[in-house]
Amino acid sequence: MGFPRFAWGSGEECSTPTVLHGGRVVRVDEMESTGHYRNLDLDLSLAGGLGIDVWRYGIPWYRVETAPGEYDWDLWDRALAGCEREGLRPVVDLCHFGLPDHYGGFSEPDWVDGLVAYAEAFLTRYPEPTLFTPVNEPLATAGVSCLYGRWNDRLTDVDAYGRALAHCIRADLEVAAMIRSDRDGWNISAEVFLVPVVLDEAARAGAEKLAARVRAPWDLRLGRDVDPLVENEFRTVPEAELARIAELAGGDNFVAGHDFYPTSALPMGGAEGVELTVDERLDAYVDAARDFHRRYGVDFWVSETSCLGLGPDHAEEWLGGLATRLRDLAADGVGIRGLCWYSRGDQHDWDSMLVPPVHRITPVGLYDMGRNARPVAGLFRRLAAAGR
Repeated sequence: MGFPRFAWGSGEECSTPTVLHGGRVVRVDEMESTGHYRNLDLDLSLAGGLGIDVWRYGIPWYRVETAPGEYDWDLWDRALAGCEREGLRPVVDLCHFGLPDHYGGFSEPDWVDGLVAYAEAFLTRYPEPTLFTPVNEPLATAGVSCLYGRWNDRLTDVDAYGRALAHCIRADLEVAAMIRSDRDGWNISAEVFLVPVVLDEAARAGAEKLAARVRAPWDLRLGRDVDPLVENEFRTVPEAELARIAELAGGDNFVAGHDFYPTSALPMGGAEGVELTVDERLDAYVDAARDFHRRYGVDFWVSETSCLGLGPDHAEEWLGGLATRLRDLAADGVGIRGLCWYSRGDQHDWDSMLVPPVHRITPVGLYDMGRNARPVAGLFRRLAAAGR
């Protein structure tokens, strides 16, 4: 069974990068800090009550591969049994911002073969899942780890960034090809979708370079040349790696994922501190989504959205406005395939990109940290039901 014509989805936040905090390297595990492991059955029951079509879900890789090639499947066994019990169709997330402790970082190549081996072991153990996100948000994984120095590798090195992004794309493509050869499997991707909004001409050059960087993961995975504005960022990527990416590139059994939040529409230029309205942010997304579909010709979904940056008081306005615009895109023949509110529950520290990890609540969930439904959960449930 493939991906729905239009999927209503949600997910459980499962990021696990390592960060520097208090003078030492620590693991940020959102499933642990938000209490998901101890509330797994309850959280899956709450998700099942949303009337969703797909459920983005990933037990962190480091929790499974406890030593090189050694896997502890207990959490996955419980998680997938719970999904079956609650009628949730999982989009299996294999690598979400973090690596097992025995890998050095995303700019090093050894983890790619490790992920392929992990995926092969997963497929052997679990024959049922058909929807996968092999590597979540390659652009954010590489950028925050290797350009901005906050996660994992903690580098500020454009060459390391280029290598890390290429590793992420190759790993995603290698695993996707393996899944397709094993079953009627689909790569349901999720990628940062930043949209620069130019407010004066002085900012246009910077906006164009940012847009080229945002396109680079799609160009690589879909077999297009990377924009000349950013091609120097890949100058230290081995030719053999780029050739392998080109060999695997394509859109078979693939739905592109746009992770678009209120904070993803970036005003560039203009007065200091300028804020875009909700309508301006959503309209900027629609224009960018149309451009994406014209450029790549592949179907896509909003793989993550929430009220991040606006607060829960604006959650219904954001969801309702986005849903309306997606319906309009579909009516115009644009290949929009769904919407995923991310995540089911509140998160920790996402207003500061997980650094420092002090468990400050980011109130973006359909449910709050106490597992109480917010009004937006009711709207989501009604929209999902009406969409069918």
